[in-house]
Amino acid sequence: MKPIDFLPLKPAVFHILLSLADANRHGYGIMQEVQVRTGGLVKLGPGTLYTAIKRLVMDGLIMESEGTDGCDDERRRYYSITELGREVIALEAKRLEDLVDMARNKNLLSSI
Repeated sequence: MKPIDFLPLKPAVFHILLSLADANRHGYGIMQEVQVRTGGLVKLGPGTLYTAIKRLVMDGLIMESEGTDGCDDERRRYYSITELGREVIALEAKRLEDLVDMARNKNLLSSI
């Protein structure tokens, strides 16, 4: 599949890829990073998170990788974003930016 074929991304997928853009993380680490980054506005439940992770691995957007936090817990699976995943998240960010620009051009954001 081409990167554009994955668009638009579901919000959970967008946040997972964004979380992995700067560091390898395990599932719980992804949940924590998303919650902190969004100020608690987005909370990924385990079912949503791990279903999305499984799909992202199958689609080649993320892959299992080595942990970077020095934790020796063998039960933790770490994930990293692939080059395809980076292309997809960049395209999605551009798509969202274009939508915000459209709203701004209609003066919908001036009061916010």
